Amino acid sequence: MKIDVLDIKGKKVDEITLKKEIFGIEPNETVLAQYVRVYRTNQRQGTSSTLNRGEVSGGGKKPWKQKGTGRARVGSTRNPIWVHGGVAHGPKPKDWTLKLPKKVKRLALISALSSAVEKKKLTVLDKIEIESPKSKLVCEIVKNLDLKGSTLIVLNEKNDNLLLGSRNILGLNPTLLNNLNAYDILNARNVVFMKDAILGVQKKYENK
Repeated sequence: MKIDVLDIKGKKVDEITLKKEIFGIEPNETVLAQYVRVYRTNQRQGTSSTLNRGEVSGGGKKPWKQKGTGRARVGSTRNPIWVHGGVAHGPKPKDWTLKLPKKVKRLALISALSSAVEKKKLTVLDKIEIESPKSKLVCEIVKNLDLKGSTLIVLNEKNDNLLLGSRNILGLNPTLLNNLNAYDILNARNVVFMKDAILGVQKKYENK
């Protein structure tokens, strides 16, 4: 599997071979669905909280006597059926974290990469060099590469000018290779790898 390597003007400058076992497998839809569910669940903060009848202020006095009034018996004005009462069975702080085995995470990432190649949304750049952290310079690169919609840019090492210049561009998401995950790849309309980053992926996941 060969893919063109482009410069920031969109012209071909090289060609590299992609390993079939990483970029050419049949995407495992079941694993991808499981990964997405776990990833999104792990984004939950779990900080939502409500007050039950024992935590709401007030309600210490019995509203009326138990018998003889003709009304239903009640012990507190803070029970859940009263206005300003506590919440019955409401949410409390909780850790929503789920875990996946390393092999499942690896398969999900490789499936996502293979899916990106299959859908022809993978682009490889030789390098990105911009003089200053200006959004205008980054926008020119995006325009030259005809990248429309959400775009994930995968870097092998930190590029401050690119990271700062991308902050004001809607849908552009630069990330380091070490932070790459299947969800970001699936969620992006375009996936742009630096040449050294894609070689790094192949080295990291080959023969494992």
